[in-house]
Amino acid sequence: SQYKKGKDSLYAQGKRRYDRKQSGYGGQTKPVFHKKAKTTKKIVLRLECQSCKYKHQIALKRCKHFELGGDKKTKGAALVF
Repeated sequence: SQYKKGKDSLYAQGKRRYDRKQSGYGGQTKPVFHKKAKTTKKIVLRLECQSCKYKHQIALKRCKHFELGGDKKTKGAALVF
């Protein structure tokens, strides 16, 4: 299956510190990053052995559209209406 980032915990140390600092008056207290350079993420597959349930991850190249187990595109196929 394709790897997806889990939901951020509200109780991680950095989040607790950030929320405490942000509370009250004083506006934004830490820098907000705006100079994002990449438009795509690398595709990561999480592979699992069906017999022993061993899991490991493999990183593929970057792409804008990724489909797992879709129909293959055939080269030079005639259009079917």
